Amino acid sequence: MTRFDRFFGLKAIALSAVLSMTAGVALAGDNNFSASQIVDALKPKPLTRGLSAGPQADTTAQAKEATFLNTVRNRATRSLSTGEREQIAELAATKPKIDLEIQFDYNSADIAKTSVASVQALGKALSDPALKGSTFVVAGHTDAIGGEEYNQGLSERRADTIKKFLVQNYGLNGTDLVTVGYGKTKLKDAANGADPVNRRVQVVNMDTKTASK
Repeated sequence: MTRFDRFFGLKAIALSAVLSMTAGVALAGDNNFSASQIVDALKPKPLTRGLSAGPQADTTAQAKEATFLNTVRNRATRSLSTGEREQIAELAATKPKIDLEIQFDYNSADIAKTSVASVQALGKALSDPALKGSTFVVAGHTDAIGGEEYNQGLSERRADTIKKFLVQNYGLNGTDLVTVGYGKTKLKDAANGADPVNRRVQVVNMDTKTASK
């Protein structure tokens, strides 16, 4: 093999490696969900009862949940106390939910252009008849970089941005969207606090009344 052949052979190998890595990054970053996928994730699951629980217990629990949700409707996100935020998280733990990797402009609550399609898919999903009448929690989360107070405020502003977008562009009722911010207190990947996976918006369907229909 001549020096000329060896040179271009190495160039071809290097180019092939670069293309392979580029394709991997594109696939790894493709975390967008379609509207139908969001609907499926948020559909209420069939209600199940334990051996010791009966209809009365279920009704009582649902009444308590409804009473609490009514106290946080139309509340400014920043007005929620730590206790209220934790109560929302406790209730949301057993509800249908989905994590959306919605990116925002740096140090801002403005939705990044690359994530507009994801928010549009969310708007279409929450407008779907299958989810009609539900109350949704829109929870903002940040990564672990930065101070607690700053991240708390940033997560609240970002949750508010998503709510505003959904109300203005999809006619959703603002009272059916409860916004809450958790800053960096509930990392999705606690072992890697700076990982972008922690910067997310979680949407939770708080209503299960349609699950038994």
